[in-house]
This record gives sequence, structure tokens and C-alpha cells, in this order.
Amino acid sequence: MSDETQTPQQTPGQEARQWAMFCHFAAFLGLVFPFGNLLGPLIVWQIKKDLDPFVDAQGKEALNFQISVTIAMLICLLLSVVLIGIPLMVLVGIAALVLTIIAGIKANEGQAYRYPFAWRLVK
Repeated sequence: MSDETQTPQQTPGQEARQWAMFCHFAAFLGLVFPFGNLLGPLIVWQIKKDLDPFVDAQGKEALNFQISVTIAMLICLLLSVVLIGIPLMVLVGIAALVLTIIAGIKANEGQAYRYPFAWRLVK
């Protein structure tokens, strides 16, 4: 046997998992008011990031994804002048909805989730 033993990664506590899930699901505030998809995760992350490193990491991930979605939607808005932007906007919206739900569920299970296609602007 080797001298190096791997320590099992601990599952975050229930409170940390719930707040990580809320970081992802706070993006649905964008359905209520403009740019709520950015403000929701930002506010939850800023308030609870010191609770647990898991909440901090998932809050950053949620915020980065929502920034990416917002940029993609703005590009789609510009492309709607040539009509391709409208179906792209629908596609981006559906993908954002599905990936946000998956991320929230994974976070509540204690699994760190990394969004595909997200720019990691907040480190």
C-alpha cells in the first residue's frame, strides 16, 4: 500500500446544499424583472458565500452562467434584425432553463456542477 491515502471528499451539509441550490434557482428572478437572472444569483452568492466553500463555488458558477446567458441573449437580440436571432433566442432560453434546473438539483444533492458553454468571468 502506498503512503498516500485519498481522503474521501466530504458532502456539504444540508444548509450549504440548499443555499447552493438557491444560488442557481435565483436566476428565475429573470422571469419577474429584467436582469433578475443576474441579480438573483449575485445577491444570494454575496450574502451566503462565507457559509461554505461549496456555496461560494456554486454561486460563482451560477453567476458566470447567467452572465454568459445574458451576453448570448443580447447577441440574439442583435441577430433578430436578420431573423436568425429569434429562433436562437428560444434555443438559448430553453437551454438556460434546463441547465439551471439540472444545476440546482445537483447542488442540492451535494454535487458540484459545472455549466457547459459558460465563460468563467467571476473567479
